[in-house]
Amino acid sequence: MRAYVLGFQEADRTRIRDVGGKGASLGELARLEGIRVPAGFCVSTGAFERVMEGAPSLGELLDRLSRLRAEDRDAIRERSAEIRTIIEGTAIPADVQDAITRSLVELGEQAAYAVRSSATAEDLPGASFAGQQDTYLNVIGTPAILEHIRRCWASLFTERAVSYRIQHGFDHRKVHMAVVVQKLVVPQAAGILFTADPVTSNRKVSSIEAGFGLGEALVSGLASADRYKVRNGHVIEKTVATKKLATWTVEGGGTEERAIAPERQSRPALTDEQIVRLERLGRRIEGHFGHPQDIEWCLVDEAFSIVQSRPITTLYPVPDAGDQGNHVFLSVGHQQMMTDPMKPLGLSLFQLTAAGRMLAAGGRLFVDATKQLASPASRDAFLDLAGRSDPLIKDALVTLIERGDFIEPLPVDPAAARPGQGKQGSAPAHFDAQVEDDPAIVTGLIERSQAALEELKRGIQTRTGTALFDFLLEDIQQLKKSLFDPRSMGAIMAGMNASWWLNEKMMAWLGEKNVADTLSQSVSNNITSEMGLALLDVADAIRPYPDVVATLQNVKHDGFLDELVALDGGQQARDAIRAYLHRYGMRCAGEIDVTRARWSEKPTTLVPLILSNIKNFEPHAGERRFEQGRQEASQQARALLDRLRQLPDGEQKASEARRMIDRLRSFIGYREYPKYAIVNRYFVYKQALLREAERLVQASVIRDVEDIDYLTFDELREVVRTHRIDDQVLSQRRAEHELNKKLTPPRVITSDGEIVAGAYKRADLPAGAIVGLAVSSGVVEGRARVLLDMADADLEPGDILVTTFTDPSWTPLFVSIKGLVTEVGGLMTHGAVIAREYGLPAVVGVDNATRLIRDGQRIRVHGTDGYVELLT
Repeated sequence: MRAYVLGFQEADRTRIRDVGGKGASLGELARLEGIRVPAGFCVSTGAFERVMEGAPSLGELLDRLSRLRAEDRDAIRERSAEIRTIIEGTAIPADVQDAITRSLVELGEQAAYAVRSSATAEDLPGASFAGQQDTYLNVIGTPAILEHIRRCWASLFTERAVSYRIQHGFDHRKVHMAVVVQKLVVPQAAGILFTADPVTSNRKVSSIEAGFGLGEALVSGLASADRYKVRNGHVIEKTVATKKLATWTVEGGGTEERAIAPERQSRPALTDEQIVRLERLGRRIEGHFGHPQDIEWCLVDEAFSIVQSRPITTLYPVPDAGDQGNHVFLSVGHQQMMTDPMKPLGLSLFQLTAAGRMLAAGGRLFVDATKQLASPASRDAFLDLAGRSDPLIKDALVTLIERGDFIEPLPVDPAAARPGQGKQGSAPAHFDAQVEDDPAIVTGLIERSQAALEELKRGIQTRTGTALFDFLLEDIQQLKKSLFDPRSMGAIMAGMNASWWLNEKMMAWLGEKNVADTLSQSVSNNITSEMGLALLDVADAIRPYPDVVATLQNVKHDGFLDELVALDGGQQARDAIRAYLHRYGMRCAGEIDVTRARWSEKPTTLVPLILSNIKNFEPHAGERRFEQGRQEASQQARALLDRLRQLPDGEQKASEARRMIDRLRSFIGYREYPKYAIVNRYFVYKQALLREAERLVQASVIRDVEDIDYLTFDELREVVRTHRIDDQVLSQRRAEHELNKKLTPPRVITSDGEIVAGAYKRADLPAGAIVGLAVSSGVVEGRARVLLDMADADLEPGDILVTTFTDPSWTPLFVSIKGLVTEVGGLMTHGAVIAREYGLPAVVGVDNATRLIRDGQRIRVHGTDGYVELLT
């Protein structure tokens, strides 16, 4: 027999399917010693199911509702209203009514109650349905309580609740509704306690909002609230609001807003002693649930009652440094231009490849920068390097250092300041002369990398089982040696240092900004820019054949290449695309995550780009574009050198500049090659791991080859060894990954969980302009195309690309645009390097660019000065 009513003492986290998130939480709280919870009970989901079963017409309506999309607002509104009307009009079965009535008699039938919705998908760590369903206060008498229980059931199908479920992928049929019936307390003050600061995410700072009366005026936004911040028993911030309204009970049932007497409006709702006491209660509750909490409280006769506690779902997870000390973590994704979450296999493989320790949190990677920031010897150089990569990271770190309350400086190490020691971030001193005299070293580095790749391909063919994993670990060590070889690092830094030198010196000597941008166009050995131009050549091979073009416009699956050969020109088209995939097919968006589908695996990704190139360009555009960039760079170099010779000591200045220009053009292209080498090897690794996954599927160990994506490298090795796997782990990892997709990764986060945000400090901007980092010179005006996925690209000549970030996989789009705006990036990240090579004005690191700029809006990008004007 199903239980239709459960007392709070019968409800806990194990009964969430019966009592919903709110009911389960109250059941847990009612068991905690020292925590006061007003008495009450839960009307279970079993009662809700009985009502739903008694209305057969709901089945068809739910089917129709399930087929709707979030944008079908009118249909959602109509279907939801129909369902609510049916539920509110359906009689509660007699046995369910009897169970509710018995519980009310035990608690006091004529008492005042709060009747609250408690959905089974509510108040979970991965989803917050707060405010989606209804709550009713001061409900008196059994008939009124039964009526409001029906209303709570019906509120599962409010328009906002239905839309939320559609947007977050919840099945309407699998979310059920319980109802909490709880004795109403009438407090002198009430409010909300967050056990982590909801603004900064600092886990050690509690944030309290407080007002007079029931607190509903605060929740509804009708009244201002006092705001207090508390840390370790000390009130560190207090803002007392002018509280003009409060919600109070009405005799006979219901509530109303009443004006607060003028002499009380500016009084604090809580004393400091009460604030500290409330913080302690919050920490106890947080400790029980193991996660920061959003707690609703009431102050009654100097004692606090807790009427609700749910997890705060918006906090970014804190990387675990393994100790209790203060740590500062920097986002790796903002350096790698990939801030999307990675799956466990991708995370662990990238960690194995990295030179230093990387910590995972929220599906992203972070590095611990505490020692560099604490050491006076390394701090300035580290901040300078961080600023060149991402000024917002540098500003956040400077803010944290200047506060002086978190990073404890280390004592000065005299050995760290020995004469002749190079500044961190500069090329090794012993390498400078070699790269200056022998730019052919880049060719040698590339040839050695290609030879190592071919050796890997040969060696991996015969490896299977655990021997494959041992082989991969050995090869990863070889990859790391090549990536961090002094000659390779020196070649990279030679180009970067030359770029910085030219920008600084030409500004000082000639007053010219960012001259390296034009000088970097059409350099040699830039594998990423070559990739974009090569896709123009693919378009040239296909353009003459209308049947092939028409077929590509309707491609629906990734096996289309073999189908092209039946068409006139199909063989040429297939050969051109295959040749492109042979050289670049290991690339994809988010390519540092080995679990992402590569272009070779999903060639349909390239089809919109090929079609765009066919539409927007004439034949041989790739050759012309490269030659145009080369000539512009050459003209810029000659003009600069001519002007330098007119200055005092002009011949010497010109000679130095000539040497740096040569170094820039010889080495800056190599900046892109190491990542290409990494993803080449990753693709070989992936193919070998997928062969092992296929064997696991054949042995019925896993259901699908993609299951391995949710295991770390070491875990997968163990599964291959034992042929055993915990399906629950896979399910949990999938759910975590979906949750991680909803999180916004911070640039800087501390071990307290505090997200420290940086800002551009400029006062010289036009009204309404949005600021970022200037990374590629020039000014361009055009239509903004706000894209979050390359597959949605439908570009016209003159468009300006606005997106969150661009890794190398976005480069083929760069040939079709006139300017670039991104939310993430720095001077030497991939998008900036390629924008300079292609001569595209670009501004990166523009916070919330994809939200502040509308798709189709006319904008002006100031790539020299680092801001964007919104024109329409």
